[in-house]
Amino acid sequence: MTHLADQTILLMAALLLVGVLSTKFSTRFGMPALVLFIAVGMVLSHFIYFNNAALTQIAGIFALVIILFEGGMQTSMKDIRPILRPALSLATLGVLLTTAIVGGFAKLILDVSWTESLLFGAIVGSTDAAAVFSVLGGKNIDKRLTSTLEAESGSNDPMAVFLTVSLIEWIQHPDTAIWSLVLSFIWEMGIGLLVGLVIGKLAVYLINRINLDSTGLYPVLAIGFAVLTYGAAAMFHSSGLLAVYVMGLTLGNSELVYHRTIMNFNHGFAWMMQIVMFILLGLLVFPQELANIAWQGILLSVILMVVARPVGVFISLHFAKYSIREKTLISWAGLRGAVPIVLATYPLLAGLENGGLFFNVVFFVVLTSAVIQGTSISPLASRLKLVGDGDSQPSLMELVALGKTDSEFTHISIEHHMPVAGMRISEIGLPDDILFTAIIRDKSIITPHGSTVIEPGDTVYVLSPKNKRDEMKSIFRSGKGKAAETNLPID
Repeated sequence: MTHLADQTILLMAALLLVGVLSTKFSTRFGMPALVLFIAVGMVLSHFIYFNNAALTQIAGIFALVIILFEGGMQTSMKDIRPILRPALSLATLGVLLTTAIVGGFAKLILDVSWTESLLFGAIVGSTDAAAVFSVLGGKNIDKRLTSTLEAESGSNDPMAVFLTVSLIEWIQHPDTAIWSLVLSFIWEMGIGLLVGLVIGKLAVYLINRINLDSTGLYPVLAIGFAVLTYGAAAMFHSSGLLAVYVMGLTLGNSELVYHRTIMNFNHGFAWMMQIVMFILLGLLVFPQELANIAWQGILLSVILMVVARPVGVFISLHFAKYSIREKTLISWAGLRGAVPIVLATYPLLAGLENGGLFFNVVFFVVLTSAVIQGTSISPLASRLKLVGDGDSQPSLMELVALGKTDSEFTHISIEHHMPVAGMRISEIGLPDDILFTAIIRDKSIITPHGSTVIEPGDTVYVLSPKNKRDEMKSIFRSGKGKAAETNLPID
C-alpha cells in the first residue's frame, strides 16, 4: 500500500510539473493550455485505465467553483457595468440560440431524438473564459470587448447547466410541463444571485475583521467561502455557479485586507485545478473511440464556430453598440472549454442511451474548437484592427509579483547585532539601485527618508536588482549571523 501511495504521489507531481511547463508551449503556439493538459491525459490513458465519470464530474465542478471565483474576483464592476446588458443577452439569448442551432444540426448528423439533440446543443452552449484569455494574454485588446467576453463567460455557465439538467429531466420524464421549467429557471437564477450577494457581503465583513495568525490563511478563508456559496446555493436548488461568480465579484470589488495575496493565491490555485481537471478528462477519453465519430465531431465543431456562435452573437447584440468587426471577434472568441466537458458527464451518469456518444462528440468539439479558434484569435484581432500598437503594460508591482522584471522585493527583520541597527538611512551608503521602500514598526508603516533611523525590531522592505541580491544582503550582515530574508508577497 505504501509503494502504491508513493507511486501515486510521484505521478501527481509529474502531472503538475508537466502541466505547468506545458503552459510555456501553449503561449508560444497561441493555443489554450487546456489542449495540452487534455493531450497529457490522453497519452496517460494508454498506461492508466480510468473510467470514473462520477469522480471526474466532482473534480470538474470543484474546479469550476475555483475558476469562477477567481474570474469574479478579477472582474472590475467599473468595466462590466457599461456592457452588463449585452453580456447578459449573450449569456441567455445567445446560449438559447446556440443550443437551438447546434441541436437542429445534431438531429441530422447524430441521428438522435429532438430532445437529445437539444441536450447536445445545451452542453456545448457556454464559452470558457480561461481558454480565451490564456490565448489573448497581454494583448492590448479593446477593454470593452474583453470585459464583454469576461462577463459573458462568467454568467453563461449557469444557463448551460440549467438547460442540460432540464433537458435530461425532460428525456427521463417526458410529461414534465414547460412552465415548471421556466419557473425553475427564474428560481435558480434569482436565488443563486441572492445567495452570492449575501455570502459575498458576509465574507467581506468577516475577512476584514478577523485577525488570523498567518496572512496565508486569508486566501484559504476566501476559498472556503466560495465553496460554502456553491453548497448553500445547491441546498436551495439554485445555481451554485452563478452564486460563486457573484460572490467573487462582490469580494473583488470591495475594500479587502490582503486583497493582492488572496488574488495571487486564487490565480495559482485556479491554474492547478485546471491542470488536474483537464488531465482527468483526458484520461476519461479513449482515443480509439474518437476515430469512430471524427467526421461528426469535425462537422458539428465547424457548425458551432461558423454558424451557431456567430448567429447567436449577432442576434443577441443586435441592439447593442458594437461594430461588425467587434461582433466578429466576439463570435470567434467563443471557445469551448471546461463546462461543456463537465456537462457531458451528466448524460453518462444519468444512464442515457447516447451518453457515451455525446461525451465523445463533445470532447472532440471542444478539442478542435480550442485548436482551430485558439490559434487564430490573436491574428484575427490584429487583422480586424482591434489590437493596440503595443501590449498592455502591467504596473511595476504586478511585474515584480509576476517575476517579469530584473528586480525583486525582499523584507528584512532588523536585529540588535546588525550593523544597520541604530543608523540613519543616509549613513548606510545604499547603492543607487537598492531602495528602502517601507519600514514596519509597531504595526505602523513608516515612509523611509534619509534621516529615518533603522531600529531593532523594524521590518525593512527593500527593492533591489536580482543580480545584486548578495550585495543587498551584505548590507544587513554582521559577524553574528545574517538577516532573515524572504521574497515579499506583493499586496
